[in-house]
Amino acid sequence: MRLHRLTLTAFGPFGATQEVDFDALSSAGLFLLHGPTGAGKTSVLDAVCYALYGAVPGARQSPGATLRSDHAPAGLPTEVQLELTVGGRRLEVTRSPAQPRPKKRGGGFTQEKAQSRLRERDPKGDWQGLSKSHQEIGEELAQLIGMSRDQFCQVVLLPQGDFARFLRSDAEARGKLLGKLFDTRRFAAVEERLAELRRAAEARVKSGDEQILALAQRIAQAGGPAATEAAPPADRPGEPGLAEAVLEWAAIARSAAREHLGIAHAVVAEAESRQLAARRALDAERELARLQERYAETLRRAEALEERRPEHDRCQEQLERARKADRVAPALELREEAERAYRVASDVLDRTRERLPAELADSGADRLAELERRFRQELGTLDAARKAEVRSAGIDEERVRLDRDARADEELVREAEAWLAGWDATRTELTQRIETAQEAATRAEQLAGQLAPARRRLDAARRRDALATDVQDAREALAAVREQALAAHESWLGLRERRLRGIAAELAAGLVAGEPCTVCGSAEHPDPASPGEGHVDRATEETALAAHRSAEETRTRVEQELGLVRERHLTAQAAAREETASDDPTVAELRTLVDRLTGDHAEAHRLAAGTHAAREALAAAEREHDERVEQRQEARNRAAARTSQREALDREQAGLEDQITAARGESESVAAHADRLTRRVALLADAAEAVRAEQDAAQRRKEADDRLSDAAFKAGFDTPQAAAATLLGAAAQRDLQHRVDAWQAEAAAIADRRAERDAREAAERPVAQAAAAESAHETAEWLLREAASARAAARDRCAELDRLSGRAAEEVRRLGPVRQEYERVARLAGLTAGTSADNERKMRLEAYVLAARLEQVAAAATARLQRMSSGRYTLVHSDARTGGRRAGLGLHVVDAWTGSERDTSTLSGGETFFASLALALGLADVVTEEAGGVRLDTLFIDEGFGSLDDQTLDEVLDVLDSLRERDRSVGIVSHVADLRRRIPARLEVVKERHGSTVHHRL
Repeated sequence: MRLHRLTLTAFGPFGATQEVDFDALSSAGLFLLHGPTGAGKTSVLDAVCYALYGAVPGARQSPGATLRSDHAPAGLPTEVQLELTVGGRRLEVTRSPAQPRPKKRGGGFTQEKAQSRLRERDPKGDWQGLSKSHQEIGEELAQLIGMSRDQFCQVVLLPQGDFARFLRSDAEARGKLLGKLFDTRRFAAVEERLAELRRAAEARVKSGDEQILALAQRIAQAGGPAATEAAPPADRPGEPGLAEAVLEWAAIARSAAREHLGIAHAVVAEAESRQLAARRALDAERELARLQERYAETLRRAEALEERRPEHDRCQEQLERARKADRVAPALELREEAERAYRVASDVLDRTRERLPAELADSGADRLAELERRFRQELGTLDAARKAEVRSAGIDEERVRLDRDARADEELVREAEAWLAGWDATRTELTQRIETAQEAATRAEQLAGQLAPARRRLDAARRRDALATDVQDAREALAAVREQALAAHESWLGLRERRLRGIAAELAAGLVAGEPCTVCGSAEHPDPASPGEGHVDRATEETALAAHRSAEETRTRVEQELGLVRERHLTAQAAAREETASDDPTVAELRTLVDRLTGDHAEAHRLAAGTHAAREALAAAEREHDERVEQRQEARNRAAARTSQREALDREQAGLEDQITAARGESESVAAHADRLTRRVALLADAAEAVRAEQDAAQRRKEADDRLSDAAFKAGFDTPQAAAATLLGAAAQRDLQHRVDAWQAEAAAIADRRAERDAREAAERPVAQAAAAESAHETAEWLLREAASARAAARDRCAELDRLSGRAAEEVRRLGPVRQEYERVARLAGLTAGTSADNERKMRLEAYVLAARLEQVAAAATARLQRMSSGRYTLVHSDARTGGRRAGLGLHVVDAWTGSERDTSTLSGGETFFASLALALGLADVVTEEAGGVRLDTLFIDEGFGSLDDQTLDEVLDVLDSLRERDRSVGIVSHVADLRRRIPARLEVVKERHGSTVHHRL
């Protein structure tokens, strides 16, 4: 991966657009990124990280922090653009964070969302857009680079402070950093997964034992009396022999249940024999009682039938007369229908004649039809006159419309002329508004440039005053801790001196009879010294020494805090002053200045905000002026056209009036005259039709009377009225027929039952005793049910015991592999977690993998460390256990001058720097291989060179310069002045009042 060009706009301390040409800087192989503290050197690296990953390094991504520069004007958006080559592809990535921007309409700001763009340059040199999605761009770059953001920040940006801490940290801290870089979460996941499998397998084993015990309890419940001979096992889940005991006890319960079932079968067979005999006796008595009751019922039905014989004869006679009258019914219905039709026609004729004139009231149908034809002919001649009358009314409506349009146009002309009279004054006023707003905009920009520095000075003055109090408090705290440190030092020296005076007694306490003295070598101890009054032992001295060291550390820390507070106070004091002033302004003076500038800026901004509205108002007024002039001319043109249209309408209406007057006669209008003729025609037509209908109805009624008289005579009735009186409806006839048929059917049924021989013979026998037989049968039934219930219970008990025993055997077979799996998984989980006895060093799986990676890193770092230290130091990995802790991630340095191996925390400041630098470069090589061999052509090293002497600095620079052999370029981020002489290619970051700028020194 090689960086080509970086463009920063309103990012961090850079208020304007700055461009970094990495191609020009990388041509020298080694270049320097320098500038004063706070200028923005690290912000350049932050911008590279933000362009690639959409976020700055984690230590600088604090909650609530913003990437936008405080120096940038409101209208300049924050943006970072990086051009690079990775994976053989020339890419350009552009990112903008979420940021406020001025609203397009009105005042105030609106929050704009974060944006990302990715482009690629094709072989022709043209840029092609690839994506605008944050997620797609992040996945594409991460796949090409092959490293996460944490890996990139550790491998490419090389923060030296982190690796110095890495050298001095314990195994746990090293494990966290290496775990992020090499992504060993999968090995930790294996450990957790094996632990979960162990817990799950253990739970399954216990669950299986609990299931077997639960089945044993259910077998005891299902066995009932069969299971009382032996109590169920009382073992707990997990105890050996539980499964075998349950299976043995279940076999005993099944055997006893089968014996009870055989006894139940014998009892049921005997009860069935008794129940069958009782059932046969009951059936015989019930049959005798039925036959006796049947014969008695037959006698009762015969007597009741004879009592209904007169009614039967009467119904049969009435039915026969009604059937004769049915032959006259059609003629009767025809006569009634003809009578109804005649009455309807007669009523219609009477109502129609009432509407006719008196001279036509008694006219016949021919006379009425002749008058109807004559009026229809007259009505046909009025069509043309009616059309003329409709056209005349339309001409009147057109005149009304023309008058209305004329009045509207006159009003429009008056309004247009009134508005146009004040056009010059309106245009002058709007032009003046635009000029005023433009002047206010210029004034607002000037005030904005003055307001931001004033606010920064006010904030600095407030910090200055607050820090002045902190400086005084820190001084007082330092004086107090100095006194405490001095007192603790004096106390420790006094106790140490007292202990040395009585050291003989302390040595004498360790003498053992017969063993030589550690001082004189004699095995005899005739007069050992004894502790005197006020003797000080070793523990008391060590306690005083710890108190002395703690006090010294507190004093050092307080001195550092005082130095930091003083530096902050001086920085705030300098920021509160003007560039050319030497006096310190007060907070009140600066607040007054800020308030005045804020008010002036707000007023100017308010006036400037009306620029767009004033221009829109002027444009709208000009458009309205053009529209008014055009509307006035169009209204005048329409007025001229209406005059000629009125004259044409007057000529047309004069010709139509003569035709209408001749056609309407005495009526008010032609339409009224036509309506009157239409009503007369309809009335005459209705009257002629009513006369004809009445005559036809009278003829049909006469014919119906003749047919009815003939039908009554043929049916055997003297008059039609007699036939009508005898006539019955279909429902009444069906009722009579049903009554006759019912009597005859009852008579036939009684005759058949009297002929039954068995009923007659049963009536001659004694009365049946069914109740006694039923009582005996119920007793036998009850005994059979009890026996069958006992047998069913015994059968169900045997079946349930067989089923539960089978389930218990199946559970025992199923639990065998589960227990074996639990033992195997438990061994693996203990081995990977470092708790197993087989794991001698008690190393977790993840720590084991990281230890291998650390060993590779130490080997890669040693190649450069030996050059930097002139062959003196070598980094080695140690997996020894210390202090009872688990082994795996120790890091030691071997000193070739002494041949000793010691911990890396014992290195001095300069040694720690070049050791951590070598470690960082070695880690970059190993992580690069781990990421798939991605080529890293550009590296950055941030700070730490100030702790090196001249010779060591030369050796370190030679090592960094040797990276060019692999076509790499290295950027050193430092403010050490001596590096400017040693490294000719430089990128200088200059800190200015209105934002930092970058300058290339090649």
